[in-house]
Amino acid sequence: MVSTLGFIAIFAIIGAWARYGQTLLIQTVFGRGFPWATLSINVLGCFIMGFLFFETMERISINPELRTGILTGGLGAYTTFSTFSLETLVLFENGEPIKALLYMFSSLFLCVAAAFAGAWISRSI
Repeated sequence: MVSTLGFIAIFAIIGAWARYGQTLLIQTVFGRGFPWATLSINVLGCFIMGFLFFETMERISINPELRTGILTGGLGAYTTFSTFSLETLVLFENGEPIKALLYMFSSLFLCVAAAFAGAWISRSI
């Protein structure tokens, strides 16, 4: 139990740093007019989750505590839908319902598709 909590903490730090770095990069490149940073983080995070979940269940033998640290701590800190929810709310409140709906549906479709893609690639290699 203690080692699981330690792995979660270590990977949560890495995931949070990765999220922050990607946010800075994407906002620098694409600006802040649309939540591209959060969308890209959620899509990539869902892909990685789909890939690693099945890779570590079906192909690679990995310490269960380490696996929990990576998937729960690392990816949990890297990609969250709480930011997605808040950004969607702000778009609606700012009178931009088209952007809000576009963001909602593209996030849902792309993130689920990314999870499927990660699982498919993991099972294909």
